[in-house]
Amino acid sequence: MSFNDIFKSSFLESVSEFSLIDTILGMGIALIIGLFIFVIYKKTLTGVMYSSGFALTLVGLALVTTLVIMAVTSNVVLSLGMVGALSIVRFRAAIKDPVEIVFLFWSLATGIVIGAGMIPLALLGSAIIGVILLLFANRKIHNNPYILVMNLANEDAENNVLSVLDKSVSQYIVKSKTINAAGIELTAELRTKDATTAFVNRIHEIDGVENATLVSYNGEYVS
Repeated sequence: MSFNDIFKSSFLESVSEFSLIDTILGMGIALIIGLFIFVIYKKTLTGVMYSSGFALTLVGLALVTTLVIMAVTSNVVLSLGMVGALSIVRFRAAIKDPVEIVFLFWSLATGIVIGAGMIPLALLGSAIIGVILLLFANRKIHNNPYILVMNLANEDAENNVLSVLDKSVSQYIVKSKTINAAGIELTAELRTKDATTAFVNRIHEIDGVENATLVSYNGEYVS
């Protein structure tokens, strides 16, 4: 009995349809674009929000998706089986920032487009997406929202603080005001003019200001 007799199907014919050049080209382009996504992610998400593991996942996701789509597009039967297999997969990784969802879909879309053989579309689309994300990320850095929490002794100190805010920040709104025997606790949401926080020092020097705390604000977790 020969090897062909063992496999009474089109298995060997499917193997013969495999193209080494196409695979190397597709995987190479996927790696290049995956590294580009990696760089954009690293530049747009800095500080505690940046995850090196997630960044590496983006590169691997582009490669794996490309490989899967290449296999699916070459075999209709395999495509149906792949749909059934992927339907049971559940992803439970925590997303720390909503923008990470964009990078996940970007990496997946890159693999799908490259696997389908539309390499120019993948290159052009990734370049456009990368430029747009960089532009908006740079704008976001200079327009960061903050929460300013202050403990004031009296109403005069409150008026002086609000006067400094009028001159020093681009906009602000009082979020809460608590009055008790110890004085006034004032919380304000604000946006700086040029990403500087020197105005907090001037506020602390005002008579009647016991302390002033400025924290970075994210509407997702601060009400």
